[in-house]
Amino acid sequence: MKKHLLFLIFCSISLTALAQKKFDVQGHRGARGIMPENTIPGMIKGLELGATTLEMEIVISKDRQAVVSQEPYFNFEFSLTPDGKPITLKDQKKYNIYQMNYEEVKKFDVGSKIHPRFPGQQKIAAYKPLLGELLDSVENYVKQKKLPKPDYNIETKLIRNGDGEFQPSPEEFVDIIMGIVKERKLEKRVIIQSFDMRSLKYLHQKYPKMRTSLGIDEKEDFENNIKELGFKPTIYSPYSVLVGKNLVDKCHAAGVKIIPWTVNSVADIEYLMNLGVDGIVTDYPNLMGQLNRNN
Repeated sequence: MKKHLLFLIFCSISLTALAQKKFDVQGHRGARGIMPENTIPGMIKGLELGATTLEMEIVISKDRQAVVSQEPYFNFEFSLTPDGKPITLKDQKKYNIYQMNYEEVKKFDVGSKIHPRFPGQQKIAAYKPLLGELLDSVENYVKQKKLPKPDYNIETKLIRNGDGEFQPSPEEFVDIIMGIVKERKLEKRVIIQSFDMRSLKYLHQKYPKMRTSLGIDEKEDFENNIKELGFKPTIYSPYSVLVGKNLVDKCHAAGVKIIPWTVNSVADIEYLMNLGVDGIVTDYPNLMGQLNRNN
């Protein structure tokens, strides 16, 4: 009887561990709620807090470097100029990364200023790193700490009608990122995400083995989006408020995973998990620990 009980407990623990492993916790820009976004310290913190995938956005500099950044310019909310001065909302797009060489980009501080929407962020002097530098730093960290190797969700951050002014063509954009990924032999652990279908169409054509994620920020029909894309992405990634049971079922019926963004409360995580989503993108990867304690 005692052996039988131990066996059942073992099976239960194994199944729980397997379920947790399959659920993808994507640290949004590392751990944006806790550390400066899209920085190497932020990515490391995301791993420490339990992220299984590190989500980040990429823009391109004038000298064709892949820079880890949400916007192709310096966001006024948290950026300081090289001489420590704040940037205004009116002027932020004047600090266009696509018109700067990376040597100049690196001089801006994106970690010291208090973020108005994330006042709990730890404040440290930080810069926008190169994609290659970030990947190398994380890979070295997990090797030294003997941690599980994470996946990387790398988004091509193209803005509408921005070609030639804020970004190169989607084809050049994708090729720059893929050159960095292939050089490090990380293809199997990388997902290329975009809200720009042109990027994903080109990626699927030239690099058909790469996993893809289609970002969605408006209420649109799933079938129409897939039809317009021309192929089934690995992941469908909608704004979390757009997700209901019907959408989850449509994705799974099509053989597509659904991972909503940005999910920042235990209650919302529980709700979405109950709907059957395959993962979440969150500014607070540590919330999963609270969820486990609550259960």
